[in-house]
Amino acid sequence: MADSPQNQPPPPSSSKIPSEIRDGNKTNFSGQKVHYPNPPDASNPDPATLREQWRFAIKQYSRWYSHAWGTAILAGLSFFALGWIIKGSNPLPSFKNDDSPSTSSPPEDDNKAQR
Repeated sequence: MADSPQNQPPPPSSSKIPSEIRDGNKTNFSGQKVHYPNPPDASNPDPATLREQWRFAIKQYSRWYSHAWGTAILAGLSFFALGWIIKGSNPLPSFKNDDSPSTSSPPEDDNKAQR
């Protein structure tokens, strides 16, 4: 059973391997024509096809654009909430209350009493 051809791997064939792989992806710039994997069409498609492709592209772009904005807003709100949780109060200094006393400068009376 071990001699059956079904269990044996096919023999390696160097003729099926593209030259780019065999040469280790060496690029030759000696004026050879470049072969693209997806060549352009020989002629432009008809207007109905172009219109359909354009509408599809606009729909896709709109979807991606709205998803990007939604993700950005959600991330911003999440980081704001995380900052609020870590700090214990509003993490944005521009929105602090003016009613609370400022602790950045000591009162004038304390400086005079120490001298």
